[in-house]
Amino acid sequence: METTIKKEFILEGLCCPNCAAGIERDIQKIKSVKAASLDMASQKLTIEVFDPGQMPSVVRLAARIVRQAEPGVRFSDTAKSRADDRGPNRKVSIRRIGLGLGAALYAAGMLLDFGRTGELLVFLAAYLLAGGDVLLRAARNIAKGRVFDENFLMGVATIGAFALGEYPEGVAVMLFYQVGEAFQDLAVGRSRRAITALMDIRPDYANLQSGGEWVKVAPEEVKTGDTILVKPGEKIPLDGQVIEGSSSLDTSALTGESLPRDAGPGSDVLSGSINQSGVLSIRVTKAFGESTVSKILDLVQSAGSKKAPTENFITKFARYYTPAVVLATAMLVLIPPLVVPGASFSDWLYRGLTFLVVSCPCALVISIPLGFFGGIGGASRSGILVKGSNYLEALNNIDTIVFDKTGTLTNGTFTVTQTFGANGWREPEILYFAAHAESFSNHPIALSIQKAYGGGIDPGRLSEQREISGIGIRARVDGRIVLAGNGKLMDSADIAWQPADAPGSIVYVAVDGTYAGHIVISDELKPDSIAAVRELKALGVRKTAMLTGDSSAAGASIAQKTGLDEVFADLLPHQKVEKLEQMMERKASKGNLVFVGDGINDAPVLARADLGIAMGALGADAAIEAADIVLMTDEPSKIADAVRIARRTRAIVWQNIAFALSVKAFILILAAFGIATMWEAVFGDVGVALIAILNAMRAMRVK
Repeated sequence: METTIKKEFILEGLCCPNCAAGIERDIQKIKSVKAASLDMASQKLTIEVFDPGQMPSVVRLAARIVRQAEPGVRFSDTAKSRADDRGPNRKVSIRRIGLGLGAALYAAGMLLDFGRTGELLVFLAAYLLAGGDVLLRAARNIAKGRVFDENFLMGVATIGAFALGEYPEGVAVMLFYQVGEAFQDLAVGRSRRAITALMDIRPDYANLQSGGEWVKVAPEEVKTGDTILVKPGEKIPLDGQVIEGSSSLDTSALTGESLPRDAGPGSDVLSGSINQSGVLSIRVTKAFGESTVSKILDLVQSAGSKKAPTENFITKFARYYTPAVVLATAMLVLIPPLVVPGASFSDWLYRGLTFLVVSCPCALVISIPLGFFGGIGGASRSGILVKGSNYLEALNNIDTIVFDKTGTLTNGTFTVTQTFGANGWREPEILYFAAHAESFSNHPIALSIQKAYGGGIDPGRLSEQREISGIGIRARVDGRIVLAGNGKLMDSADIAWQPADAPGSIVYVAVDGTYAGHIVISDELKPDSIAAVRELKALGVRKTAMLTGDSSAAGASIAQKTGLDEVFADLLPHQKVEKLEQMMERKASKGNLVFVGDGINDAPVLARADLGIAMGALGADAAIEAADIVLMTDEPSKIADAVRIARRTRAIVWQNIAFALSVKAFILILAAFGIATMWEAVFGDVGVALIAILNAMRAMRVK
């Protein structure tokens, strides 16, 4: 079996999209690397290697690649504290001073008469102060074979302006470009901080009871079974159960639910919740690495490594688009003077340089991943955890959505509603034998039977307990063989039984080979299940269905209440997968099939579907791991919210694509006809990028 290891790093200060694409490509070429992904929006680099022993050498090579591509970028482990745009570093301060001095010299050159030679020297000094770092980056990238980036385009254009004697315009364009880049970096930094703040749920400390005192420690130091104290205003650092005190909890960061939740002795509480009023003593039930807050952070942090098709397309598009524009520029400069009578080479050179400036694809390369990053952050604020922008984009094309029943459309809280005896057996006897046979199980159905029995369970009366996967339980109670399960269990033991037609889950009971009767257990429908199915159909989902291991009657009852199109009942886990595959063959060719579930037995189906959605608050860990999207509130109606967020994010992304390409195309045409100047060209590059970034920030605003 192949063993791989994955590690994540932060590239603080990374702002160049072309450099980011180059870094990702170069790291992917390292021999031991299986996969590498660099998310420009979050500045996060994910590296996966085949051999864990090779990770240190791969990290050294990756750090070297980053330093060579962008010397000012800091390569750090995600576990370390991040500066992440918290303040200007030395390099930024020097750049700002140079920009200010360059602007002052430019103003002096425009207002004062220095003569022809003096004018050249003044404007050249202003140009080097304002744009010297652009020229250095362009030269460094050319030496490494990365020619076509914004530094190269801007350097060639402004040097060309100087060659044509347009000194003021060359300096002004570089100043405008640098000021625009500064605003662009500021906008990107603010959006990163805003999105990060949406998920600022990591607790800083825990008040641990130790030797009769409360000691402030890191959450990682607390073990299962320890007692912690949470004061008003503090975040609950670990999952646990309240043993003393009562309070209201703000769970909005986890679930998106604005109403506070009451907690008292016996209540289960989730890490990341904020204690609003009383003091709580909590017994820890999960170590920090297994707690809710840790899993949420892991899911969100890893989301950027799975890029949407639109992101991948734009990255590839940029690689070919810029060289194509440079070739077109060369043709624009060289062909007309040779073909058009009276054409001036200097005139067409200026047109070509203007054409070159506007061609930079930064607006697309930065704003698109930032839009998806904002959409994921906004969804998480609503209690919807999306593990990658590819999954967020996939929500736009749902053809079929398939639900599990128990714990997904229903609450999973079972109650025995009816007991029927057969062959002379009485109801109390049936409950007695069924409760003892089910006594070692924590399944909700088993617990409901034990609760309905109401008497004490004597372990001495039990022996030979065995669960038969997917069909029921076999046990010896008081020396008698008891079978409790579905009809398939009765058939497998050649029991002469009578199928029951009742809305609910049915447990058939046989004792010593004789059919004793059945127990009907009903599960309550979730309050928003009907609305969830209705809203999904209104959003254009073509088909809705349900796969369940429960009886046909129970499945049909839920399907009728919720308005589902199809229901398949009495399914074993492997049969759910088979049925799902059959449905995938019937779906629309460009549509996605979504499965929604919560149990361990749903994990294979979640993994097999085009898109898996798991219930996160009460769902099994295996289901959450296998799913692509996790609903922290266990509310099926959140699926419709997720679709709306995905559609809004896609709309914003395509707004940016259409806006950037149309403006650039317009200015490119004007430049080719000699109408646009470099001023318009710089707006077509930096100005468009800034507007696109500000528009992308709207994706994080979710009502």
